[in-house]
Amino acid sequence: MSNEVKQNTMRIVDGRETPATGVWDIDPEHASMTFEAKHMMIAKARGSLSDANGTITVENDPADSSVELSIPVASLQSGSKERDAHLLSEDFLDVANHPTMSFSGDKVEIVGDRYRLHGELTVKSVTRPVILDFEFNGAIIDPWGNARAAFSASTAIDRTDWGLTWNMPLETGGVLVGKTVKITIEAEAVKRS
Repeated sequence: MSNEVKQNTMRIVDGRETPATGVWDIDPEHASMTFEAKHMMIAKARGSLSDANGTITVENDPADSSVELSIPVASLQSGSKERDAHLLSEDFLDVANHPTMSFSGDKVEIVGDRYRLHGELTVKSVTRPVILDFEFNGAIIDPWGNARAAFSASTAIDRTDWGLTWNMPLETGGVLVGKTVKITIEAEAVKRS
């Protein structure tokens, strides 16, 4: 990779590769959020949301960088039309009244070769603090001449903190839906000129 290309896509800060400074627009066609929760206490139910959009603003000091992310709730897919309809209903995400969920992060903490991004997650108009384990996966110049970077993030939340409390007791004990939801975000972003 030439020095010019490298400067346009990434840099070395404190011995680690970091995206080049500037605003990176998240590419909705290459961004998704997956989720996983326990089902009937024994299995895992998974799903995804797509069409995420937003920005990653990389500052000279990576610790001062920030992320703004918005995801349309109607993009939810779990592999079951019946389950999707229930998750989008008033029992859970109430898409009719809350069409988007969002994340806003503005404090980056460096931990080993990874980052922790401190911010706030808003679901159903409830905003709570969360910490994402955040990873920069590298950057390139794509075939159209754009600087493009890839990022991954993950966390686990207690869904009841956002008012997602619907559940059903099981005859054998326990409940139908677990409270802990694991979230993973994969995103590509294009650097603004």
